[in-house]
Amino acid sequence: MNNLLYKVDDRPPLVTTVLLAAQHMLAALGGIIAVPLVVGAVLKLPADQIVALVNAALLGSGIVTFIQCKGVGPVGIRLPCVMGTSFAFVGAAISIGLEHGVPGILGSSLAGSVVMILGSFFMPQIRKLFPHQVTAVVVTMIGLSLVPVAVDWAAGGKGSGAHYGDPINLGIALFVLATVIALVQFGKGIISAAAVVIGMAIGYGVCLGLGLVDFSAVHKATVFALPQPLYFGMTFPVSGVLAMAVAYVVTMVETTGTFMALGSATQTKMKGKLLKRGVLCDGVGSAFVSVLGAPPVSTFAQNVGVISLTGVASRHVVALTGVLLAAAGLFPVLGAIVVTIPQPVLGGAGLMMFAMIIAAGVQMLSHVEHDKRTGLLIAVSVGCGLAVSVRPELLSKLPAFVHEIFGSGISTAAIVAVVLNLVLPDRPVEAHDDEEDDVPQPMLVKNMEAA
Repeated sequence: MNNLLYKVDDRPPLVTTVLLAAQHMLAALGGIIAVPLVVGAVLKLPADQIVALVNAALLGSGIVTFIQCKGVGPVGIRLPCVMGTSFAFVGAAISIGLEHGVPGILGSSLAGSVVMILGSFFMPQIRKLFPHQVTAVVVTMIGLSLVPVAVDWAAGGKGSGAHYGDPINLGIALFVLATVIALVQFGKGIISAAAVVIGMAIGYGVCLGLGLVDFSAVHKATVFALPQPLYFGMTFPVSGVLAMAVAYVVTMVETTGTFMALGSATQTKMKGKLLKRGVLCDGVGSAFVSVLGAPPVSTFAQNVGVISLTGVASRHVVALTGVLLAAAGLFPVLGAIVVTIPQPVLGGAGLMMFAMIIAAGVQMLSHVEHDKRTGLLIAVSVGCGLAVSVRPELLSKLPAFVHEIFGSGISTAAIVAVVLNLVLPDRPVEAHDDEEDDVPQPMLVKNMEAA
């Protein structure tokens, strides 16, 4: 039984589409602006340059999101994917930036994107490295890696002046979480589908009443800003290009796992040719945003949680999210308004969304063959992924390229799972272990029917 409220090619009514698109935007916006803010802060860039980075990131993410959802020729997976600046590139970007500045980062990003563009043509072969048990491990690890992010949001965020774990922060997060649960469980139609954005709006209203919303960013933001391609210029240091190339390889592994999770959430057969179009869009999109003046982009895993939670898999909804993100890049004041949402509000909703990805992974694991070999593969790969996630300092004394490859729990779990699947003996030979393989399609969302 198909339990999606809106399928991939469905077009919800306009008002519903706008509300659902805003929901995806809220889930992604923090992650998109975080990377340029972090990189800018570490490189001690002046405020106007950080603003330029943020605006370019929003505009670029919006345009590439639209292309990924709608498709342009062979580019774009034509599924509900939100694209954004990826933390997988932060380490490489900072190391390059400290030596060669922002021009070195952008030039290395542009040159390194060739790795992902060329790699996309081998996705039918790479798809064979991701049978059901490996896919299930990666999807589970995506959720496990995102939950700590939501926990930090719920606690009030880290950094100077943050009151981490204050009861008021935890109370707001729990209130939003309870509201989202109630709306999903008892709401009908659009109320259930837009549970995240409605829950966050209610939480935002409570924070307004408590005087916890800071509007200083809105007062400082300009109303309109034109894009400035090549604003920073570009240089192409060999060491920087190589570092970015490694980051692109790691991102390609993570993106493959995210697409597998997306296939499960949208009940889509994730074939090698489909992966090729999606990864090609990641590579071409990263080259485009580099020229625009922003770090590379990749498919955001957190928005898979929105789809899993709400049952809205329409790519046209997320295409509108791309339009909203681009508008936030052209009208910085819009993005500044969204940024006023207190982190505990994001945390309450995020905890639910990211945990849904874990639930999807667990359901996928229930469909794999339960034997000693599979149990060993799951245990070791998830264990290694969690090891670098909860103790990132574990790799601090190893060479930089090792940290680049295994610094993410998702990529670590994926690499370990793929290797174990290849080397452990007695691998069963399946008649349909090829690019036409389906990802098991678990029931991700309870019955959600339109009102």
